[in-house]
Amino acid sequence: MRRHRLHERCFVGGRGVAGWLGFIVSAGVEFLYSRIHACDRLPYDERESFRRQCEDIMKRLDLSLPTPEENLALDEALLDAACAGEQSDEILRFWESSQTAVIVGRASKVEEEVDTTACRARGVPVLRRISGGAAVVVGPGCLMYALILSRRARSDLVSVDRIHRHVLRGMVAALRRIHPEVCYRGINDLTLGDRKFCGNSLRVRRDWVLYHGTLLLTPAAETIEALLRMPPRRPEYRRNRSHGEFVTHLPADPAVVREAIATYWQAETMLASWPKERTGELVARRYARCEWHLER
Repeated sequence: MRRHRLHERCFVGGRGVAGWLGFIVSAGVEFLYSRIHACDRLPYDERESFRRQCEDIMKRLDLSLPTPEENLALDEALLDAACAGEQSDEILRFWESSQTAVIVGRASKVEEEVDTTACRARGVPVLRRISGGAAVVVGPGCLMYALILSRRARSDLVSVDRIHRHVLRGMVAALRRIHPEVCYRGINDLTLGDRKFCGNSLRVRRDWVLYHGTLLLTPAAETIEALLRMPPRRPEYRRNRSHGEFVTHLPADPAVVREAIATYWQAETMLASWPKERTGELVARRYARCEWHLER
C-alpha cells in the first residue's frame, strides 16, 4: 500500500518525475526565448530602441574639420577604416561647415544640377561626395550627420530601400521628440508636412554602410534656389514645386538635435580616435582635386 501511494505521489496530475522535470525545463526555455524575441512584437520604433539597449556598439564623433573637402574625406575615411577592420564599432558623426558649399552626388552631372555661374559669382565651391543622390547646399545653419553601420549586426540592411527605411524611421523617432510633425517622405527625405528639411544618401559596401544627411536648421531656401537647378529626379510629393516652395527648415537648436539623434542611436561613448592619416590621403588623392569634383 505504501509503495502504491509513493508511486502515486510520483505521478501527480498524470506526470512522472521525469515528466515534470521536462515540463519545467521546457517552460524555462520558452520564457527565455520569449524575452529574447520580445522586441519582435513591439512597434518598430520601440523594437529598435529595445535592441539598441542590448547592443552598446555605437560610438559618437563630434568633429568639424576646417574645410568641406576635409569633412567629406573624413566620412569616407571612417567607412574605409571599418571595411579594413581598423574600426569595429558603429559610429555616429556630427559636423558643421562655416563655409557655404554645393555638394553633388557621386554620379551627378554638375551642369544639370548646379548653377555653376551663380556659384562662381558667390565664391561657392562645388564638391563631390562618394554617396549617391542629388546636389545639396551646406553651410552655416546646416547640421550634417553620418552613420557607419554594420550590415552583419543589422539584418535589415539588405537592400538600398530597406537601409533608407531602417535609418529614416529611426531619425523620425529621434526628431519627433523635438517637433511632432517630422515625417519620412519619398525615398530618402525628412519633412515637416510636405516640405523637405533633410536629404540623405548612402554608400554600401559588403559589410558596412555609410549613411549621411544634411539637416537644415535655419532658413536656406533662398540660397538653395540661387545655387541649384531643379533636380532631374523628383519625388511625386514634390509636385514640381520650386526649391523656395519645397524646402523648409527644422526650427531647433543644433545641440538639442545632436542629443536627440545620439540618444536614439545610443551613441553615448565618444570615439577615442579618428582616421587622420586616411583622411589626409583621401584629401590629397581626391577631394583637393578639381578633376574629381567636376569630372561629370
